[in-house]
Amino acid sequence: MSEIGRRLVHASGTGIPGLYLLSLVSYRQLGYVLIGLAVTVTVLEIARLGFGLDWAIYDRLTREYEQDNVAGYALYMYSMLAVVWVFEPTVAVPGMLMLTVGDPISGVLGSNDATTAKEVGVLAAMFAVCLALALPFVSLLPAALGALGATLADGFKPVIAGYVVDDNLSIPPSAAVGITLGTFLLTLV
Repeated sequence: MSEIGRRLVHASGTGIPGLYLLSLVSYRQLGYVLIGLAVTVTVLEIARLGFGLDWAIYDRLTREYEQDNVAGYALYMYSMLAVVWVFEPTVAVPGMLMLTVGDPISGVLGSNDATTAKEVGVLAAMFAVCLALALPFVSLLPAALGALGATLADGFKPVIAGYVVDDNLSIPPSAAVGITLGTFLLTLV
């Protein structure tokens, strides 16, 4: 599958927070939807990694480094699940959108591995997109700090104990922490 196709599949996850934004589910129900999705991807990953489930879609949608590790689609669900259950909607939803919209745009513009950062222009585009996604939910300072968190998570992949922290796992919580910090700083003014 082309990189564009992979990114379109990634962006289709916008439907998950979209359920809440369109008032099709309550915020609590969105949390339950994400529990169901997280359980589903866990079962699929156990079958794939533990029992050799080898569907053709895995060949098209997973990267080589995911062949023996938990795939990015599972990390994507886990991170969205975490922010929905830890943060309020005005914090979690922008973080989820930064993953589902910002990350695929950034990925089309440029990629990096664990040893290099993305190019400055790609980082700037990611920041601008994420800022625009957060501004309908929060004021400028929290939006900017959330966008900064998502941009750093997207552009600089840390290696912890030999494992590269995938940005599908780190973008929503990094964004949510940034938004929360920005909101807190506004209370000090």
